[in-house]
Amino acid sequence: MNRRYAIIAAAFAALLLVVTAVKVQHAPWTTPSARAVEQRGPLSEAERATIDIFERVSPSVVQVAVRSAATPVMGEEGQGGASGTGFVWDRDGHLVTNNHVVANGGEIAVRFASGEVARVDLIGTAPNYDLAVLRIRSVRELPPQVALGSSTDLKVGQSAFAIGNPFGLDQSMTSGIISALKRRLPTHGGREIANVIQTDAAINPGNSGGPLLDSAGRLIGVTTAIISPSGSNAGIGFAVPVDVVNRIVPELIRNGRVPTPGIGIVAASEDVSTRLGVQGVIVVRTAPGSPAEQAGIRGVNLSTGTVGDIITAVEGKPVRRLSDLTDALEQAGAGKTVRLTVKRDSDTRDINVGIIDIERS
Repeated sequence: MNRRYAIIAAAFAALLLVVTAVKVQHAPWTTPSARAVEQRGPLSEAERATIDIFERVSPSVVQVAVRSAATPVMGEEGQGGASGTGFVWDRDGHLVTNNHVVANGGEIAVRFASGEVARVDLIGTAPNYDLAVLRIRSVRELPPQVALGSSTDLKVGQSAFAIGNPFGLDQSMTSGIISALKRRLPTHGGREIANVIQTDAAINPGNSGGPLLDSAGRLIGVTTAIISPSGSNAGIGFAVPVDVVNRIVPELIRNGRVPTPGIGIVAASEDVSTRLGVQGVIVVRTAPGSPAEQAGIRGVNLSTGTVGDIITAVEGKPVRRLSDLTDALEQAGAGKTVRLTVKRDSDTRDINVGIIDIERS
């Protein structure tokens, strides 16, 4: 009897194994074939527009690599090299990038989106604007020049797109908005760039010198700096406005440098003006033989510590800080004459002062 039960139990167990195997074989999670691809609808209008911007502009964006004498590999960061971004400016082979990308000297090469590498020459630099111009030595066929926009009619909130090589990852595109306008950015030249564009489009090390574009794919700025405690993107990036770029780059192509317009004064810092409750530029002293001295502008009386002249306007436009004055002088240009409004004690008068290139005076 026990043997009979054992045979029945063994037969039942075998049947159970067969049934279980069949169920497992047909279970949905064991299907060996690939899943069917779900068809998507058409791309949205915004997506198509962004794709179009990248496809049109990215071929004109290059990776810039600089090798110093001590660097064994071109652009190997951390070993004396530097890398950044640049873009095609014209059909003559000129490229625009940041001055700080190429400032340390050395051999420079660029890599195009196609992968082609070309040697370039440094044509000119403008440290006061953090801009530099390169020229390709030889290349078979150039990508198109990036279309120019304007920075005068930009609005906070409009779309902005950056293409560059963050951390050496070439042909990277980021997007965001224009977060603020009319920022002021100190440069390595010791001055300030006026009307700088602030954007939250991700900008990281390696993006420097790349194009900032509007929704039409036009150049509206050249990315130049970020504010970040960690050194990576924190949503605050800056770009030199294209109207400044379009004024400076042709000068660099012609002469290799741009004049530094000035009138020959040393001005007090904004902190001093703020503490004294003064709105305008306090003249500390004038350079001997300078246009300011010749015009009779007076600096601080060092023996008594009393304030001398305060420049409050240029051509009737208010001057509240030094960058307002330098911006007005740069727009007028060296060799021109401007009308300054100067306050001395309780008297205010207008005087004409010539502008010179202070680096060559």
